[in-house]
Amino acid sequence: MLTPFHLALNVGDLAQTRAFYVDVLGAKEGRSTETWVDFDFFGHQLSFHLGPILETRTTGRVGDHMVPMPHFGIVLHLPEWRALANRLEAAKVDFIIPPSVRFQNQPGEQWTMFFKDPFGNPIEAKGFANLDAVFAS
Repeated sequence: MLTPFHLALNVGDLAQTRAFYVDVLGAKEGRSTETWVDFDFFGHQLSFHLGPILETRTTGRVGDHMVPMPHFGIVLHLPEWRALANRLEAAKVDFIIPPSVRFQNQPGEQWTMFFKDPFGNPIEAKGFANLDAVFAS
């Protein structure tokens, strides 16, 4: 059984953060103070604190793409991934890498998309037809 991860990042505005993570991504808000907020992010604890934003650079090579580093993300069953892709497209989120498949017909075949939150924190969402393939090599 997998257990939830916890990740804490900085943002510049908690109201904007709530609007993006709740209204666009569908996260559920948990505890908060005037300087931070927690979310249930697909069963994981994601916390945002007011503070300097982490610098990222597009230095990671995955297949044919360069991806922002560091980044965080979520692994979903393919139907959930498709529903999230539809939500993001309906919200007119700008994609770094639009919804697409990679490693097609290979071990670890996955659907992926990259986008940023309002403060530039890069997020990857991966979709798998079979979650047993997440660690396939």
